[in-house]
Amino acid sequence: MLQTSDAATLRAMLHGWRAAGERVALVPTMGNIHQGHLRLVDAARAQAARVVVSVFVNPTQFDRPDDFDRYPRTLDADAQALAGRGADLLFTPDVETLYPHGLDLAAYVEPTHSAQPLEGEFRPGHFRGMATVVTKLLNLVQPDCAVFGEKDYQQLAVVRAVVRELLLPVEIIGLPTVREADGVAMSSRNQYLTPAERALAPRLYQALQAAAREGAAVDAPLPAIEAYHTAALNDAGFRVEYFRFRNAQLAPPAPADGRRVVLTAAWLGKARLIDNHPFDVARGQGTPG
Repeated sequence: MLQTSDAATLRAMLHGWRAAGERVALVPTMGNIHQGHLRLVDAARAQAARVVVSVFVNPTQFDRPDDFDRYPRTLDADAQALAGRGADLLFTPDVETLYPHGLDLAAYVEPTHSAQPLEGEFRPGHFRGMATVVTKLLNLVQPDCAVFGEKDYQQLAVVRAVVRELLLPVEIIGLPTVREADGVAMSSRNQYLTPAERALAPRLYQALQAAAREGAAVDAPLPAIEAYHTAALNDAGFRVEYFRFRNAQLAPPAPADGRRVVLTAAWLGKARLIDNHPFDVARGQGTPG
């Protein structure tokens, strides 16, 4: 596997593949590679002859300096795992490579509608930083497609909106959330959990699954379901920031929407966990009486 942290070297490495007509896929990550990331690499390999993986802990998308400072950085292990999975090129830029004029940027990519609710309410500036760095990576690599996980459902929606509005010539592919055997969504932040907290963590996805069943009827009382599961999770030891139903475009659901998703963010000890569960509306069925 090739590896570089330099933008000019990256472009030179990619030039030969493009000259040969090979399709290129990008998997953007912040490192601390786990099986969820490796599934993204597998999906990228199914879509392209060449797979580029980026590892960059992006300072502009962290709303808390302590979260940025303690985010796990395991580059040597990451490189070994990615090489074993068949990635062709690992791009590991430093801050100066992606922000050559410093972090007081003269221009940002500022997403609008899809970035405003949910995460946007609790992490101001997060999606601006994420959208900016993803656009930078897409400009540098110029891939034919890029693969993202659906665990970060709102992030994927924001990326798709940015690509659509800025007319970027790349296909965005979403991969369903990869979970542990007990249903917990794979995440680098899971390692912040104590053993007791990790034993409690499956309740988050269990609540999402239950809410999806309860919210599948066209006329389901969604606010009441949200309130019930928020209270139940808080009583169990979580600190819920939001537990909300949305349609596939992250707007409040309407009866005509055939697809809904229930999304949550909750603190468990020092770990902020996010998860979601998309589901289809059961047409022709009302709320059970």
